[in-house]
Amino acid sequence: MRYGYARVSTTDQNAATQEDALRQAGCSIIRVEKKSGTSRTERSELNILLAFLRPGDVLMVTRIDRLARSIADLQTIITEVKAKGAQLQCTEHPVDTGTATGKMFLDMLGVFAEFETNLRKERQLEGIAAAKERGVYKGRKASIDRKQVHEMHREGISPTEIAKRLGIGRTSVYRCLGKA
Repeated sequence: MRYGYARVSTTDQNAATQEDALRQAGCSIIRVEKKSGTSRTERSELNILLAFLRPGDVLMVTRIDRLARSIADLQTIITEVKAKGAQLQCTEHPVDTGTATGKMFLDMLGVFAEFETNLRKERQLEGIAAAKERGVYKGRKASIDRKQVHEMHREGISPTEIAKRLGIGRTSVYRCLGKA
């Protein structure tokens, strides 16, 4: 059985091109999700596919960066696929974990996917630093009214109750009170 996995990072992106390529590659089941590839957390569609894999199955993606953006995640996924007796294949690159060359190429692509993510983060941090220097970037507006937290605490209300009443985390209350 060939299973397809398509992923885009944001809700305004469209995975239709990936889905078409996976259908053309012979995938009968295709799971799609709109989540960041930098972490496996909350990627339920990928986890469902990995749970379904049986010996002889193939997990297909269009590009490796659709599967993972870090070497650690990629290696974990590959280990899970291999443990199930399945293979990973890619429609746009000669990746086939059933061959030595395919495995080597997969590792190289994983390195480049992680490198690209790290470059993007660096550029973002540089842009934020430059904006702060110009006084343009002020950061996120405070979502907690510190005066209200201190006032409630002076009234003898416990941090747990303050958090519940204001709909914030207890840790945030302690930070406001200077105890964390």
